[in-house]
Amino acid sequence: MIFRISSRSGVPPYLQIVQQVKQDVRLGLLKEGDKLPAVREVVAMVAINPNTVVKAYKELENQGFIEKRSGIGTFVSKQSIGPPLEAQAVLLSKLESWVAEAFAAGLDEETVEALLNKALLKRKRRN
Repeated sequence: MIFRISSRSGVPPYLQIVQQVKQDVRLGLLKEGDKLPAVREVVAMVAINPNTVVKAYKELENQGFIEKRSGIGTFVSKQSIGPPLEAQAVLLSKLESWVAEAFAAGLDEETVEALLNKALLKRKRRN
């Protein structure tokens, strides 16, 4: 797993790590039993304080997404949530087409993201 930390996102680095692990579990990119990089590996990868990684891993452990196994590492402990990967692939293909259409219409990345967030918020309000 390769972590990406954006200093301009406004989201604390530990939460970015938490979100990335949870997203990869939901998308089936990380499966139950997969080993996460050691804290020192993440620190070398993204140049952040080790305490930040420890905080992220502790949050993921509290939420039940990972488990520490003494002496051998940190592992994913939750299965993928949501529809089967095949159904996700179909939906992703449709979303990729929409994103391509949005860029072709002249929208930039921030506007595309804002529209997606607006649609999600609208959906949330209906439920």
